[in-house]
Amino acid sequence: MRFAIHFLLLVTAPGPVWSQSKLEQSASFTAILTFLAFLIVSLLITFGAARRTKSRSDFYVAGGRINKWQNGFAIAGDTMSAASLLGIVGLAFIVGFDMLFYLVCVVLSWGVIVLLFAERLRNLGKFTLADVLSVRLDPRSVRLMVALTSLAVLLSYLVAQLVAAGTLVEVFFGISYEKGIVAVTLLMTVYVLFGGMIATTWVQIVKAALLLVGGTILAFAVFYAFQFDLNFLLEEAVAAHPQGSRVLQPGLLFTDFISIASLTLAFLGGTAGMPHVIMRFFTVPNGQAARASAGIALTLITFFHLLVAIIGFGAIAILVDHSEFSLGGTALVGGDNMAAIHLAGELGGDLFLGFLSAVIFMTILAVVCGLTLAISATVSHDLFANVFRGGNCSERQELWINRVTLGCLTVVVILLGTLLEGQNVAVLVTLSLAISASTNFPLLALAMYWRKFTTRGLVAGGLVGLIFSVGLVILSPFIWVNVLKNESAAFPYAYPTLFSMSASFIFAWLFSVTDRSVRGETERQLFDAQEFRSLLGTTTADPLR
Repeated sequence: MRFAIHFLLLVTAPGPVWSQSKLEQSASFTAILTFLAFLIVSLLITFGAARRTKSRSDFYVAGGRINKWQNGFAIAGDTMSAASLLGIVGLAFIVGFDMLFYLVCVVLSWGVIVLLFAERLRNLGKFTLADVLSVRLDPRSVRLMVALTSLAVLLSYLVAQLVAAGTLVEVFFGISYEKGIVAVTLLMTVYVLFGGMIATTWVQIVKAALLLVGGTILAFAVFYAFQFDLNFLLEEAVAAHPQGSRVLQPGLLFTDFISIASLTLAFLGGTAGMPHVIMRFFTVPNGQAARASAGIALTLITFFHLLVAIIGFGAIAILVDHSEFSLGGTALVGGDNMAAIHLAGELGGDLFLGFLSAVIFMTILAVVCGLTLAISATVSHDLFANVFRGGNCSERQELWINRVTLGCLTVVVILLGTLLEGQNVAVLVTLSLAISASTNFPLLALAMYWRKFTTRGLVAGGLVGLIFSVGLVILSPFIWVNVLKNESAAFPYAYPTLFSMSASFIFAWLFSVTDRSVRGETERQLFDAQEFRSLLGTTTADPLR
């Protein structure tokens, strides 16, 4: 995750004043050439993948033939998005040390996945998150509940990505917002429709490699500018920043425990509960490869975020004198989402600025492919094939429904993206994170590790987590004040995760331990069979199907 959270949170917020026309002129030629080259390569990959996509398994999870290194790079490509390079650098430009909180949370979230989830997910699941949860729980109830939460997470995240893409197209390529939305959506549809998971994986791999190269070059340029002396870099950052030495101390952004705890839980739980991230672990041959690929991704993600920290302090030391900003209001929350781009132009000239601009745009394009595939799989595999048809559905019928879903989704997201032009996408991203951390993550953790967990608990925990997360986001400052224009927020915190995740766990526990039904007792007894399968990766048929 693919994770464009920080960039999306910051892209609409005001920050230092830069010349947009100058950015367009500097980046345009090189950015367009770089993007066209990537487009040609990715289309060739897609058409090549189309020839290899012959079954449902090929389309959803590349037939489980992706090796651990390929999957590791693809996972890293999902996470090392515009979020890190634009969003966190922009945040560092304003608040300095506190941006390290974001970096640490991203790395820790993947540590949780490596240690607790990756291998078990591959051994228990087949195509989607619902496959994992329905191993011993009622398949129909599970798929309906998970489809509801997953579609809420994925649609809000996808629309937010496309709104950000439309904004970037305007800035980098001089194309209107509406045309940018249409172009990105159509490209997304082509990649997924023809290439499925195989094409999506390779697009992510190429994008990850390019972003690693771009980030490494930029971090090297920062170190070179300060004679490869970290102390010199930090001293210059302190000297340049209006807050002086406070820029190297915590407290410019986070001031209360609840905000810190909620945001931490949003990252830790939100990442592990993202359906498109979970699907990646079904693309490898076995559980050991899934865990190894997650470890490879964690290594790449950690390396990249170390580069981002260097770039962030470099932006302070080099760019602060070139800007005008205040440390109050939305500027404090928003930062400058273009700081990394301007730093690239300052240190590498127009050529590098254009290259990095195109790579950043590609990161969003790659992420939306994974989101789109997860949405179409949820509708066709979970809802149509296993709920509406009760598993009595041929592969051909399921893939046909998948393509119909893609067509409908293309129209819907173009309309939504166009209607949401100029809106604060932080609302959508906050909502997707909160729902994922408050529904999918608790249900997944309890289903895999708690013997007494039952279908009743799953439905109760999922519904309560969904209602709390959506409701508290609406009552938060993001919507209650910024959108609905009330004087003060009914819920004072930007992130509801501490409350909504806790509510989900409590209700899931309560309704499970009080479940005295025959079905509940059977599900508890089947935990041992599930545990055997999760540890050994057996291919035993699901006992409740």
